[in-house]
Amino acid sequence: MLVRSRDARRIRTRFAGQPHPSEASDVHGPTSPPPTVVLVHGAFTDASSWAEVIRLLRTDGLTVLAPANPLRGLTQDASYIRSVLRQIAAPVVLVGHGYGGAVITHAATDADNTVALCYIAAFGLDAGECVGDITNRFAPMPVTEANLTDARPARFPAGLESELYIRQERFRQVYAADLSPRVTDVLAVTQRPIAQSALSDTSGPPAWASKPSWYAIAAADQMLNPIAQRFMAQRMAATEHLLKASHAVVLSQPGAVAAMIQEAVEHATDRGDGNGGKRLGSR
Repeated sequence: MLVRSRDARRIRTRFAGQPHPSEASDVHGPTSPPPTVVLVHGAFTDASSWAEVIRLLRTDGLTVLAPANPLRGLTQDASYIRSVLRQIAAPVVLVGHGYGGAVITHAATDADNTVALCYIAAFGLDAGECVGDITNRFAPMPVTEANLTDARPARFPAGLESELYIRQERFRQVYAADLSPRVTDVLAVTQRPIAQSALSDTSGPPAWASKPSWYAIAAADQMLNPIAQRFMAQRMAATEHLLKASHAVVLSQPGAVAAMIQEAVEHATDRGDGNGGKRLGSR
């Protein structure tokens, strides 16, 4: 697969799995353990969405973790994922899907063992930015307020923070149009809500400013504008993979997602770097 890598000064092409020539050359020697892949899901789903990606990565001999993203707010969610990273005695390739991208961006800034970031149709926020800032900057998508609902049961205490779901009758159209109704009917009734405040919580300094990044753009995404995805990918100087997929790309194209993650793992392994060196041209 031909993929594209951008930095602030030039555009170049390379083949999947080939190391970035712009990376620093420091290594920690042959005793460094192989990277562990940590998968962070986004809103309206759970860690089971990674099931086929996990199977493919494990078939390749990789160690994989897929913790539950609390979806309570960016600060809380990033703090939890950061605590998971600190328990891993190996380099980490950290992967986020959708809102999970905002979480890994915030969580990995001071995670020294994170050697690469992978964004799957995900929010790669900058400092002081929130999810709403990105969605409002580009043309609106079908996942508008009309397709979201606060489905909090009436028995919940008054004053409890609102939680957002996608309306079940619109779920397939806006989230997973490339999956069969048989699959999306189940996904619609098992979706996990996200706290409404998570969409307005602002990010801290972005981890992608100091760590090499990959980005899978879902070209048929009806949740996160593909133009916004490309903007974020280019801003972080990520290696881009363009996939013809909905927002549910981890379910509809697990092979392509796993291949991109494997590429990041191979890059980190080639460098032998447990500190995720800064890419030339990044800030």
